[in-house]
Amino acid sequence: MKVLTALISSLTLLSLNVVGLSEAQAQTPAFQFESIPVTVFGNGCASGNALVSLVGNTLSVTFPRFQAVAVSPRVVSQSCNLRIGLNIPRGYRVQPINLRYSGFTNVPQGGTAALRVRPVFQGRVIPSSSDLNANFSAGSSGGWLKDVAITGDTVNACANPVNSVFGINTTLIARATNVAAGQRTQIGFNGIYRIRFNLTPC
Repeated sequence: MKVLTALISSLTLLSLNVVGLSEAQAQTPAFQFESIPVTVFGNGCASGNALVSLVGNTLSVTFPRFQAVAVSPRVVSQSCNLRIGLNIPRGYRVQPINLRYSGFTNVPQGGTAALRVRPVFQGRVIPSSSDLNANFSAGSSGGWLKDVAITGDTVNACANPVNSVFGINTTLIARATNVAAGQRTQIGFNGIYRIRFNLTPC
């Protein structure tokens, strides 16, 4: 009887420990940057701040859509640049690993358009697995999407918080040099970057 009682007590204690562990895990707060200030500037978009949200390991940065439109026979270039402050709390290693963005084009015969994207982190241009840029030939029309793996430096905030800056320069170029009179070349950016990170507790 004593053995049975002891066994029941041990099982009860084990169950309570499991429940307590589950509750503690459920109450563990998700990773959050301490703050994410964003500055927007360029000849293609108004200066100001953007909206940011972090869901899981993906940071979404939303700013006004912008475009480059060229009427025959002009060439038009528009840019919009972001500077995203990443204030990383102590106890994590953080590395950007993916960049996703989209837009649209309408390129008539005789025209071309181009997208130029240059991400910078920790003062260095970020390498990517495939081309972050895109060229659009005559006849291109509709939406485009880029979803590219990147290899940013890892920020080590194990011992102390680290403040860093993630920059993205975006340029749209519309060329209507040889299009028919009255026609125009158009390329647009949808105004949102999604940056995915590796977030590793130390």
